[in-house]
This record gives sequence, C-alpha cells and structure tokens, in this order.
Amino acid sequence: MRRKGHSHGAVSPCAACKLLRRKCVKDCVFAPYFPAKEPYKFAIVHKIFGASNVNKMLQVLSENHRSDAVNSIVYEANARVQDPVYGCVGIISSLQRQLETLQTQLAFAQAELVHMKTLHRIDTKPPTYMASGISLPANKDLSNDVDMAFAYENGAGESLWSC
Repeated sequence: MRRKGHSHGAVSPCAACKLLRRKCVKDCVFAPYFPAKEPYKFAIVHKIFGASNVNKMLQVLSENHRSDAVNSIVYEANARVQDPVYGCVGIISSLQRQLETLQTQLAFAQAELVHMKTLHRIDTKPPTYMASGISLPANKDLSNDVDMAFAYENGAGESLWSC
C-alpha cells in the first residue's frame, strides 16, 4: 500500500509510528493496517496488547491474513475496554443466551400456533346428526354402502321396509 508523502520524498507516519514517536519506514508492518487517519485504532490496540506483541503477531502471519488479524485484534481490544475480564467471550456468551431465549420463545409460539389451529378445526367441524339415538357423522359418505332397502332384509329375502 502506497502512502502519500510530503515534498522531498518524506513519508507521513502511520498511526502506530506517530503514537510510538518513531520514524515510519518504507516496510513498516503497521502502516497498511493503521493509517494516520485512524489514530484511535492503534491507540486502543497498543493500550490492550502492546505494540511489540502486535508487531510479533503480524510478523508471523502471511500478508494475506494480516488484515483479518488486525480487524480481530482491534475488535478484541475494543471489547476488552468495555469488559476487561471477558472481552469478546462475554459478548459471545451474551449472544448465545439471547439465541437460546429466542429459540425457546419460537418453540412456544409454534406450539401455541398448532394448538390454536387444532382448536379452530374442532370449532369448525359440522355437527353430527342424531336420529332415534343413533349418531351419524355429517360428512359420512354412504355412496359405497349397501343400499338401505336391502340392508334390512329378513332371512327370506323380504324387505322389512315394504308396505
């Protein structure tokens, strides 16, 4: 990443070098990740982890992983300022508890919905009809049943319904 320079080839220091009051060299490991426009970013990281530790971490990593590492370090540093004991772990735990609570609420709501649908089906079923003490369901399909006139024949083949 190329940095803007002043006249005569002087390079403006990155936020890290500015805070540490040192000359920012061409291959400064901090320069691409802690620009002069964002001094608070390095200040918080330096306060929590120290410049030497951050430098060591960045030196160990390949360049394509450094940006993600810096973002994580900055996030953790900010979390440590908010919660010095737990940092990111406290945030993760809080989010997990919220997730469990929401999952429980969702399960209760789904169960209540099923219960309400069941009650609605019971309320909307057509009533059963009563004829001489025999209950016949209203939606019973009798088209495949034996003809009623032949259903009550006596043994001799005579219909009990005949006049």
